[in-house]
Amino acid sequence: MSMAGNLRKVTSLGRAGGLRRVARLARRRPRVDLSHPARSPLGSAVVNCVTYKDGVRVLGGGDLVDAVKEVRRHGDGFVWVGLHEPTVREFAGVAELFDLHPLAVEDAVHAHQRPKVERYGETLFAVFKTVCYVEHAELTATSEVVDTGEIMVFVGQEFVITVRHGRHGSLGPLREELEADPGQLAKGPAAVLHAIADHVVDDYLTVTDAVHADIDQVETDVFAENGARTDPGRIYQLKRELLELKRAVAPLSRPLLELVSRPMRVIDPEIQAYFRDVSDHLLRVTEQIAAFDELLNSILQAHLAQVTVAQNEDMRKITAWAAVIAVPTMACGVYSMNFEHMPELHWKYGYGLVLAVISTACLTLYRGFRRNGWL
Repeated sequence: MSMAGNLRKVTSLGRAGGLRRVARLARRRPRVDLSHPARSPLGSAVVNCVTYKDGVRVLGGGDLVDAVKEVRRHGDGFVWVGLHEPTVREFAGVAELFDLHPLAVEDAVHAHQRPKVERYGETLFAVFKTVCYVEHAELTATSEVVDTGEIMVFVGQEFVITVRHGRHGSLGPLREELEADPGQLAKGPAAVLHAIADHVVDDYLTVTDAVHADIDQVETDVFAENGARTDPGRIYQLKRELLELKRAVAPLSRPLLELVSRPMRVIDPEIQAYFRDVSDHLLRVTEQIAAFDELLNSILQAHLAQVTVAQNEDMRKITAWAAVIAVPTMACGVYSMNFEHMPELHWKYGYGLVLAVISTACLTLYRGFRRNGWL
């Protein structure tokens, strides 16, 4: 039975049955049609299906069931199946063929999982959070800086199944790199798992470098001459995006330590040593993110201090000008009281003298405030 026919039957079951009905249908020995190894993820959940023997790609007809039978019959090689955002119905045949645990299948289909490594019998299930930097001409208070996705990996003695969620993190270039190094690929599915982990963590490094450039730009703007006018929303937005990056990166440290320290049948001890290097890179990223967070806190505090200083300067200028203006206001107030017996009203030089006194007092106050930096 082809995968397409299997999917049409499963569609009629509806969503109420859940994984139990899908599993019962899958027990009819589905035939998974993967005849298009380079199929676009936009048109099908199946991205690629390749058999490897001694680290070399084996050309075949694209039928997964036959490929698995060949691998099991000869006792060497493995099958690498790549999927992109499959539904429960689309994943049912693959789950039955490789006897995947229902809980792991549910996690792989519905995504939104924390990075983790779990063992189900002879199968290892790993979850990695992928990240990519979103290019933008100018950082604003609403700019998206970091976009996240997920890669789930099922690893067994004779297979690797990768399930990718999100619009980035394609494993096509990684597959090509591995195929260019048959010696590493010949070490089995564990080598693929290490390559994926290394690929994901390398992307973390790339994203942190790009985020660092954004932080440097914000820091330059804040400490510029008119830094108090910088929009604080940009700083808050960077902190929010940095928090999303931290949520993707930080939880991966413990799963990597398990891959390094705990003996696992599907992970060759030689490959286990490679995970130490990945763990070291992850530690570097984690430390960078923590440093960025502290730096953004300092930038935010500095910006708030600049705003406070600018407000104090404005208040001093207002106060100084109010003091200067108070002198003529007082003089005008005195002579506006309309008293009859005011000698200066009938003095020939009274008007000029009052203006001279007012001007001298205002000039004296202005020079004093200017000398003290208030104006």
